[in-house]
Amino acid sequence: MTPPPAYDESIPVLTEVVAETTPPVPEAASEAATGLDAAAPAATPPAPLEPAAPAASPSADELENNAWQALEERLVARVLDRLQDRVELTLEDQVRTSLAPVLDHVVTRLAAELRDGLQQTIEQVVSRAVAQELAHLKSRTH
Repeated sequence: MTPPPAYDESIPVLTEVVAETTPPVPEAASEAATGLDAAAPAATPPAPLEPAAPAASPSADELENNAWQALEERLVARVLDRLQDRVELTLEDQVRTSLAPVLDHVVTRLAAELRDGLQQTIEQVVSRAVAQELAHLKSRTH
């Protein structure tokens, strides 16, 4: 089985889907950016202001689309809220199930290492105590 190609020409890239647009810069901001102050004469006369178009009232289709979108958002939020608890419980169970054998192995190995270390320490302490006691007894008899 061959892996899929890294780049599929049939899938559009983001720059092809979303046209790059730059927002218009307000006149005051452009003057501040160029270092001109309000008292200096402009190189070109300002363009006459066009009257603003009257605000279009939303059509029935737009209102219906907005209502459907609001309903969709509420449903998504409700489903996510309900799923969150279940996901947390399921995840916790899976983590416990997968970690149980690992923890058992770690505890068994740690107990064995502690047992070996304790045995070595006891052997050293006992042999040192016996050697000291024998040295003490030898010194008393001589």
